[in-house]
Amino acid sequence: MNVSGKKALVIGGTSGIGLATSKQLAALGATVVAVSRSPDRAGEVPKGITLKACDVLDRAALGALFKAHAPFDILVGAATGGTRARGTFIDMDIEGYKASFAKLWGYANILQLGVPHMSADGTVVLVSGSPARKSRPGQVAIASVGGAVEALVRAVAPEIVPRRLNVVAPGSIDTPMSSLKGAEREDSYRKLTAKNLIPRAGTADEVAQGILFVIQNDFVTGTTVDVDGGLMLS
Repeated sequence: MNVSGKKALVIGGTSGIGLATSKQLAALGATVVAVSRSPDRAGEVPKGITLKACDVLDRAALGALFKAHAPFDILVGAATGGTRARGTFIDMDIEGYKASFAKLWGYANILQLGVPHMSADGTVVLVSGSPARKSRPGQVAIASVGGAVEALVRAVAPEIVPRRLNVVAPGSIDTPMSSLKGAEREDSYRKLTAKNLIPRAGTADEVAQGILFVIQNDFVTGTTVDVDGGLMLS
């Protein structure tokens, strides 16, 4: 797919990986609508990007958003849906664990409500995470949700052909999702990635490049692309 002249909706597109994806798409000539609950977080954005507010869990608002911008060619889901439970499963608050699946319900809404408004050769990318297939202790919630997202994509991809659907799974990425600052932040990422084949945190731009790959490559669908610094082999 040549993205120049295409219309893209990036849900969760105003910070971190989503914002980096919005900027890279716009730089290649796409018209981008970057959507989130708090679009002001994006700050100043380059020409070609329009900011819109919407909650992926609000099906009525999300459906209206898709209808208003139809038809579109590219749909990226990078919204977290809400907070994520952390900690070991035995000690985890089960309600917090359930709430972590807001990301899955948000992605389900994006697919079910968005795909019917896409062009026939459109492409969808959802962002999962490496814990879906290799989790550390304390990552059971994000691993469970990520695994469900990847299974959802494998099941839905054959149903929506000729449109394509893929997952990009980041490893440890230095984004605003981490609240740590300064030396504490650097030390945390250093410990997380010390045994990776590429022993550092990735950047939002590096993940966005992976998203652009599956958008542009017309021969890739129903698959997961890892952007994780070799975490799977560590």
